Amino acid sequence: MRHRKLVYYVASTLDGYIAGPEGQYDSFLHEGDHMSALAAELPETIPVHLREHFGLVDSPNRRFDTVVMGRGTYEPTLSVGTTSSYPHLRQYVVSRSLTIDDPTVRVVAENPVGLVRQLKQEDGTDIWLCGGGHLAGQLLGEIDELIIKRHPIVAGAGIPLFTGRYQPTRFTPAAIREFDSGVTVLTYTAQA
Repeated sequence: MRHRKLVYYVASTLDGYIAGPEGQYDSFLHEGDHMSALAAELPETIPVHLREHFGLVDSPNRRFDTVVMGRGTYEPTLSVGTTSSYPHLRQYVVSRSLTIDDPTVRVVAENPVGLVRQLKQEDGTDIWLCGGGHLAGQLLGEIDELIIKRHPIVAGAGIPLFTGRYQPTRFTPAAIREFDSGVTVLTYTAQA
């Protein structure tokens, strides 16, 4: 059995925000060469309501079979008229107050660290942590890889990449990709 990694794959502004103060993400670049390249490489990270636009309706998962997210990351799913943005993945939403009547989405009220450790022990491919900052802060010690899609935007305020207690954690730079759109994809691995 191979070691499953927890990968925090997320968009960020230059100043380190993954969303605006009210959870808005409309300032990120949703068109450009970075979108087509990243959709082809990680089709499973494209939500179901956008898969047809990218020609990914029947695309198999390439890296992830599971997604873990916080409530704030999940809530936009409801605004597009569905309860399941990623039915092609096992979906876990960490929330103490959310209730969902959808068998494809599991709400976990307690112990996200325990959840991730359990998922890492199971057979499968990697686990995608898609947000938010508070959950990423709780899971910092479990993150094996960071893939940050840094957009050429300064927000000034919003939801940071990580929220939580002060705990400096080193990561090793592994790759940098630059796109004509101005988006830079930075990959880091956790130090052992």
